[in-house]
Amino acid sequence: MNLLVTGGAGFIGSNLVRHVLGFPGLGRLVNLDCLTYAGHPANFRDFSGDPRHVFERVDLRDKDGVTRVVRDHAITHVLHLAAESHVDRSISGPADFITTNVVGTFNLLEACREAWLGPTRVAGHRFHHVSTDEVYGSLGATGLFTETTPYAPNSPYSASKASSDLLVRAYHHTYGMETVVTNCSNNYGPYQFPEKLIPVVIQSVWERRPIPVYGDGMNVRDWLYVSDHCDALWQVLTRGRTGETYNVGGHNEWANIRIVELICDLVDEFAPRLGGNSRKLITFVKDRAGHDRRYAIDAGKIERELGWRPAHRFEDGIRKTVRWYLDNPAWIAEVSGK
Repeated sequence: MNLLVTGGAGFIGSNLVRHVLGFPGLGRLVNLDCLTYAGHPANFRDFSGDPRHVFERVDLRDKDGVTRVVRDHAITHVLHLAAESHVDRSISGPADFITTNVVGTFNLLEACREAWLGPTRVAGHRFHHVSTDEVYGSLGATGLFTETTPYAPNSPYSASKASSDLLVRAYHHTYGMETVVTNCSNNYGPYQFPEKLIPVVIQSVWERRPIPVYGDGMNVRDWLYVSDHCDALWQVLTRGRTGETYNVGGHNEWANIRIVELICDLVDEFAPRLGGNSRKLITFVKDRAGHDRRYAIDAGKIERELGWRPAHRFEDGIRKTVRWYLDNPAWIAEVSGK
């Protein structure tokens, strides 16, 4: 296997590369990332010396660059994670989300089609597109997203991911490309860029700043520890049925305000010198435009077919996560440019 991981300098991508390099039988792992704000060399410094790891600084919007990487490294498998992913940024500036997530995915599909399905057809190839549960829209108080839930994206980010999901589906049905898609719930864990909810809260408590909470704080998400996601991605890449979609979830539904309160309590426990009573920093702010109320994943299909289940309860994973951020202030300063 010559594996291309796009977005391998980002949060999930770097954890995934770290995970995959632990498996035998890997020929070459090409880590493609254009190193925008959310992708940073600090995320893969610990494995950059592995002889199987090759880093390529290429933007998915550079069609010629993407084609060269797939061709020159004789790529046989793709784990496509690279994407603009922050909902707030998609609301204020949607253009980058369309060009990266939609056009970038198209460029990668075309590069693989040329390499795998041309005159010298390559057998055993596979394109795994990594997506989000946000493509399904918003749930009420009950129910779960399944693989047959109709798409109903409500933000420019989720619309761009839904578009790329459908492109991948089309390349399977039109050209016979071996593809799989995973739609995953919210990830958390080490190396997440400090703009998402959990690292924002940890840093706010540490620096004794107000903790912004949208609306009433009762928006619910299903949370998955990043190493569990990485295991699911590998299982689907290597064992999933071609042309299929698999939902990946953590069976951990939590309201945002409960997460914020738990993080406050954990920082108070781990760093009592800060003074405690960190919940007083919670500050409710105007709700985000188009803020989906609840997401929850039915991950029964991946469990039935591949035997995958998450290994972490949220209460255990969040303790590890808070501890990691408190123990790695140098990483936070480096990736944040502080």
